Amino acid sequence: MWIANNWTDYEILDTSSGEKLERWGKYLLVRPDPQVIWNTDKINNGWRKFNGHYHRSNKGGGEWEFRSLPEEWSISYQNGAVFNLKPFAFKHTGLFPEQAVNWDWFSSIISKEKEAHPDKPIKVLNLFAYTGGATIAAALAGAEVTHVDASKGMVSWAKENAVASGLSDAKIRWLVDDCQKFVEREIRRGNKYDAIIMDPPSYGRGPKGEIWKIEESIFPFVKLCEEILSDDALFLLINSYTTGLQPAVLTYMIETAINKKHPGTVKSDEIGLPVSDTGLILPCGASGRWIRK
Repeated sequence: MWIANNWTDYEILDTSSGEKLERWGKYLLVRPDPQVIWNTDKINNGWRKFNGHYHRSNKGGGEWEFRSLPEEWSISYQNGAVFNLKPFAFKHTGLFPEQAVNWDWFSSIISKEKEAHPDKPIKVLNLFAYTGGATIAAALAGAEVTHVDASKGMVSWAKENAVASGLSDAKIRWLVDDCQKFVEREIRRGNKYDAIIMDPPSYGRGPKGEIWKIEESIFPFVKLCEEILSDDALFLLINSYTTGLQPAVLTYMIETAINKKHPGTVKSDEIGLPVSDTGLILPCGASGRWIRK
């Protein structure tokens, strides 16, 4: 398992009964997590002294209970990234902290390439880019980034995070667009990228109502993305929070769609976050990585 263990502003304190107790900066949140199927004693005082608790409804969805929690606050990561947090629909805060393990991985690749070829631009495409964690990490490492998401609100949020991270003047292109249609246009234009990052949803809709179902759409989409990888591309990263896309499935898909035309090394694994009170690791999805030989 790849573990995101370099945080200081974030930690999971404990897990029990379908929920996790988290510290986001100086604030404590209790949020549901489907992986937490155990029922252990809730000894940590944070279970009772939380600042925000998302209560899931038996009818679907849920609602927040707030105690002395601001509408917005921020935390930072060791690479200099700053993230503005806002509790919003269906338990989310605008950040997936487990992705930091992937930020560390590809930031190292970008940094080494910049050291070897300081005048060569490194073009990174971030698809389904959400609030920009990967965009910011890649830009801080020295890449030129194209950030694509179908939600105007998420792209605006990502821009705010970039400004907070000192990237106001960075070479980041912000696009509100359907990811598949964007890639198809890039193929027609003949544009290429040195790295592609994607975090596809299980289900979603584009800005014009385009429907995305990951089980039907992901493999053809990855094959499309292969066409816009440069001949000397550095890496490709696929993140999955969908139960059916286990690490072995990601490896098989990347080997089939990418590795035949772009020889490299493919590895996939679960990603996770340490739990402070138990010393155990909470699984948080899976990632598949291709890196050039």
